[in-house]
Formats: sequence, structure tokens, C-alpha cells
Amino acid sequence: MLVDNGVHGDSRVQKTAASAASAGWDVVLLGRSPNLKPQSWQLGQAQVRLLPVPTPLAKPAHEYRRHWVRGPFGYPPTGVAARRAQWVKAWRADLEVRLAALGLPGRSGGARRVLAGQALRSQLLAARVARLWVSFRHRQLNRARQARTKLDTPSDRFYTFFWQKLHGDRAWRRLDPTLWDYELAYGPEIDKLAPDLVHAHDFRMLGVGARAKIRAHGKGRRVRLVWDAHEYLPGIKRWTDNARWLPANIGHEREYSPHADAVVTVSEGLADLLRERHRLRESPTVVLNAPNADHGPEADDAPVPELRELCGIAPDVPLLVYSGAAAEQRGLGIAVEALPQLPGVHVALVVPRPEAPYIQGLLKRAAELGVSGRVHAVPYVPHWQVVPFLSGAQVGLIPIHHWPNHEIALITKFFEYSHARLPLVVSDVRMMAETVRATGQGEVFRAEDLPDFVRAVKAVLDDPEGYRAAYDKPGLLTDWTWEAQAVILDRLYQRLLSD
Repeated sequence: MLVDNGVHGDSRVQKTAASAASAGWDVVLLGRSPNLKPQSWQLGQAQVRLLPVPTPLAKPAHEYRRHWVRGPFGYPPTGVAARRAQWVKAWRADLEVRLAALGLPGRSGGARRVLAGQALRSQLLAARVARLWVSFRHRQLNRARQARTKLDTPSDRFYTFFWQKLHGDRAWRRLDPTLWDYELAYGPEIDKLAPDLVHAHDFRMLGVGARAKIRAHGKGRRVRLVWDAHEYLPGIKRWTDNARWLPANIGHEREYSPHADAVVTVSEGLADLLRERHRLRESPTVVLNAPNADHGPEADDAPVPELRELCGIAPDVPLLVYSGAAAEQRGLGIAVEALPQLPGVHVALVVPRPEAPYIQGLLKRAAELGVSGRVHAVPYVPHWQVVPFLSGAQVGLIPIHHWPNHEIALITKFFEYSHARLPLVVSDVRMMAETVRATGQGEVFRAEDLPDFVRAVKAVLDDPEGYRAAYDKPGLLTDWTWEAQAVILDRLYQRLLSD
């Protein structure tokens, strides 16, 4: 099983590996080490190995060269600019100390001392000129770098167009060669394991898995490839501020999707898009990223943290919770902006990194609005603790903006909130809005509309038990469990390896 992250925090990957292993499959989960050091541990009966993935190909080639057109006087991008700037500062500091030393009591040689002082002042003038020259060259280097940070200049756009026309989907080798960094780290390990089936999570690992399958077939060994598509790639916000990233990864996905023996994905809507886009012979198998029904492995005796205790608030204080990745398109800002209109209400942001700049920016904004004591950033808990952890809140928030990927699926936190029996406040993204209106488990508001968000929150807080009663409907939560989804995945593996 392959994933391009450190496994921690990726509940779908963890549940997939653990449930497959408990069903009798011999599972090795390969992930990416966050510190370039090999790591390994057991996840239930599955073995996890994190591989070092150096990424020297991630830096565009032009960043290793001088920028003769945009910065003809700029320093080469070798780090010498910082050294020169520091050296000039050191030179000036030395001259200033030596000049001050001439005035110390007891120094002899009046005429010589005057001449020495004049010489040092001349050198100080030269140092100031040198500082201006070094600063000018440093600015030229920075300006030239910044001009191509996004790789969307006319010359960059021509570069992308040229290689796409020349190589089509294979152009990712020029546009985003860091995909090779993953291949060079994972490929040899997969070959050593000689698996019968490779389960590749998401678009980066699709290519790694497909190439492993091709190599195995070349040696006469049959390997099956399952591609687990977590998102609709053309509909996501690109992960880097780089205009080449999305076309490169779309081409990479298109090149290797025909090698998948089966495709798994997270919703019927995404399954339809994938089948049409990649001309799949059969519709992808839908495996929802639902939580475990028992919300915890038997071997885990660690107590579940108390959300309200971490926030430092009493049981009767109204608490809204958001759990998941933190980014502008997730809409967290609207929860902070609404607090001045929601007296006494607190918000808990359960995020991977509470110290991340985006979260710190939200906390700063809360302070500006005078509600800093009512916004709490807390870290993730293990996935088997998420449901009981979130149940300490009163309302679950999903304020995401309108992006193609947000419209087509019931996302992980939707199921987690549901099993925590939280009334929901969701933006009007299509799939979740339709579901919430049908079940009555919450309120829908217009995405990015602050007054409508405040209305929805007040409605739920006025009658939380009325919305929570939706979960009493027979069968509503039955299929929204990982145990039900694991059966689907196990049957798929058996079908692929039936021979």
C-alpha cells in the first residue's frame, strides 16, 4: 500500500491498511518520512514503513542559474549573496571598533592617530559604498527570483505549451520532475517486497504503483494495481504556487490511469467523473471514508482527550467545532468573523498543526475582533478517538467554499460529526447540502455569506436536540461505518486475486 505522506493524520489510509490486515492480507504500508529518516511501526497487523524522500528535483532548474535578463547585476543563486552581505557588516563593525579604540585614554602618537582615524573613516566610507552595491545586487537576485516564483511569465507559459505539445501527458517529466523523486524512493522498496497487489493512494502514488506493475510484468510476475482516487485532480486548488504543477500532475494521472486494474474512490459523484475522464471500463468502487463503528481498536487503552478541557470551557458553554485540514478554501475564517454576533459561543479548530501560519492568522484576527478567548486551536487525535473527542462540542462546522471537489462528496468530517451525533452547519456545496436537507441533521448556509452563517448557527443552537433527533432514524448511520466499507474493499481484493 502506497501513500505520499507520513500516514499520521490520514485516517483513510490508516483504516484501509489496518482493516485489510485484520481480514488476513499481508499488508506493508509505504509512506513518506517527514524528517528524511526511515521509520517503521505496526498499525494493527499491518506494517508501516516511512521512506526518506529527498526532493532535489522539486527546485526548478532556473533557480540554479544566474538571471541575466531580469537581474544582470544580481548574484548567482548559490548563497553567496547572504555571505557578501554578512561580510560587509562584519567589515563595518570592525572599522567602527578600531575607530572607537583610537579615542581611548592613554593612546599615544597624536599625528599618527589622526592619520589612522582619517584612514579608518575612508574605509568606513568604502564599506558603506560596498554595502549599497551588495544590497543592489541582492535586490536584483530577489527580484529575478520572485518574477518566476509562480512560473507564469510569458517564457514560462511558452515552456509549458511547448513540452505539452511535444510530449502530451508525458510532459510532466519536464513540468514537475519531482514526481521522479517519489519513484526513486519508493520503486526499489516495492520491487524488494514483490507484492501481488499494489494499492496506490491518490494521484502521486498512481504512477509509482503503475511503474512497479510494469517492471514486475517485464520479469514475468503478475501484479494487480488498485488506484484509490481521493480527489478529482482537475478540480482541486493546486498544492503549490506554481502554474506548471496542475497540468503536470493531470498529465501524470492520465498517463498511468489505464494501468489500474480497479479504481476506488470516495463518492458516486467522483466515480462518475473519473469514469468519464479516464474512459474506465467499469465504474470505480465507492468506499466511503467513514469512521469505525466502535470508534477505537481493542488494543488502544489511551484515554480520549476531553475537547472542552483542552479549550478550558465548562460543559454548558456553546461550542462549535471544525475538524480537518486548515486552509482558506475550507472557510474557517467565517467562524471567527461570526463570533462578535454570537455572544458566549466558542469555536474549536481541531487541525494538524495549531502553530501553522494560517491558524495563527485566525487567532490574530480573533484578537482584533475582541474574541480571542473564544477561539481555540487544538491538535489532531488518533483517528479511532475522533468521534468521542468531537462529541464534546454542540455543533459541527463544514464552511467550505465552492470548489469542484467540494461539491461531489460527503467528506470525512461529515461522517465523523454524524457519528458524534452533532447537528451540522454546512455551506451549500451540492452533495452535503442535499444530504443535510434530506436528513434534517443540520442547517445549510450560503458559502462565504456571514449573515447567513450566523443565522444557521443560531437556528441550530436554539434547538440542538431537534436536529440531533435525525440520527435516531433507523439505518441512517448503518452504512456510514468503516466496517461496512472494509467489506467492499476486501471483496475487491479477492476478485482481483481470485486466480
